[in-house]
Amino acid sequence: MINLIYQCSKYIIVILMILYTMLSFTAFLKKNRDKQNAIFRKQRGYTLMIHFILNLLLLLSDKDVIVLELYVCQLALYITMVYVYQFVYRKLSKLVLNHMMFLLMIGLTELVRLDWKIAVRQMVFAAIGLMICLFVPLCIERIHFVGQLGWLYGIAGIGILLYVLKFGVTKYGAKNWITVAGFSLQPSEFVKILFVFFAASLLAKSTKFKHVVAVTAVSALYVLILVLEKDLGSAMIFFITYLFMLYTATANAGYLIAGFGCGGTAAFVAYKLFSHVRVRVSAWRDPWGDIDQGGYQIAQSLFAIGTGGWFGMGFCKGLPTSIPVRESDFIFAAISEELGGIFAICLILIYISCFIMFINISVKMEHQFYKLCALGLSVLTLFQVFVSVGGVTKFIPSTGVTLPLLSYGGSSILSTIIIFGIIQGLYVLNQDEERKNEKRKRKERQKERQKESSAGRLSGRGEQRTGNIR
Repeated sequence: MINLIYQCSKYIIVILMILYTMLSFTAFLKKNRDKQNAIFRKQRGYTLMIHFILNLLLLLSDKDVIVLELYVCQLALYITMVYVYQFVYRKLSKLVLNHMMFLLMIGLTELVRLDWKIAVRQMVFAAIGLMICLFVPLCIERIHFVGQLGWLYGIAGIGILLYVLKFGVTKYGAKNWITVAGFSLQPSEFVKILFVFFAASLLAKSTKFKHVVAVTAVSALYVLILVLEKDLGSAMIFFITYLFMLYTATANAGYLIAGFGCGGTAAFVAYKLFSHVRVRVSAWRDPWGDIDQGGYQIAQSLFAIGTGGWFGMGFCKGLPTSIPVRESDFIFAAISEELGGIFAICLILIYISCFIMFINISVKMEHQFYKLCALGLSVLTLFQVFVSVGGVTKFIPSTGVTLPLLSYGGSSILSTIIIFGIIQGLYVLNQDEERKNEKRKRKERQKERQKESSAGRLSGRGEQRTGNIR
């Protein structure tokens, strides 16, 4: 009977996942607010059903009361945050909220599957992040000088990175960690937000050549420090994010072409200078040739993804523990093994839906600083997904980047939730701007009608007087 439940659950989960993903794109086509709200309610229903089924399978597999307790805590977190966010910010993007909470619930459930102890820590960080983000949109709405602190953001970010370079701890080959009160943090996860604010603020002020050169030089310093820390994944993300922000601000394709040329040259130089880069490239090119050493991670990842097939082996029926760093960098492979390729593809499509929504918010913003902020955070998030999934699937060399909202990591989960909170704040701000513009246009139309009415009455009186004279 239990085996039958596991087999049926595979297909039920995939069907629910497909329905949720389809609604993610259908919502863009609906203009009627009531129809959109109906879609969002369905999405939340599918989220709760998938979450329930996965935790039921966990409980049947482990038969441990801790699974039930963690399910109740996750469910309470989900319901509380969904309704509190909608109560505090009545004009928020429900699609962004739904996606954030859906990815978070899938990530927490997968971490319970791998190791419930790290799932508890992740849940604590997620709860802290969600509480902080209740105030982020409010700060964006009320504090109007955030776009005037460009150099302050830039100096603060470089200072943090230099501190990590000097006093940081090396993990997984990269010196990008510090220890605070017994907790290990990855400051680059928060610096990337400061970096986007720095670039957006200065590029919004001026796009003259000298000014662009100065901003680019500081941005290059960010990337250089990250390369010295051997945090190549973050260095790539910072570089690509700045490149697209620069192109959007200037509309100069020459900058884009020159940037890619410089990036390619820098990658070649890094390959020649750093041995660990050559090891990763070698493992990417032929993981089977060095499967006992450098190619072991990617080989195990590919084995897991291939074993899962389209529908997966069934939740709790695979061997994700054989994948190195499965809870963080390679969590996509662990999910693919047990939940299948269709489920994994739908996850990517959900990230793409987030990106489309973020870009839509960027396009609608009138203030250049906010427009560039939304764009930068959009590119940053999607490119991080690309680097993470690309490394796991052998599309590109692995660089040790987490998958937003799914991978384990306090710094990662906090920074990603803050990014989603900033996007929500920009969406709310845009809604206020549209409402003010609509009121202004309505008043202008009323004044025009009053003028036309007054002119008509005056014209009528004039004609009447002329008739009396005759």
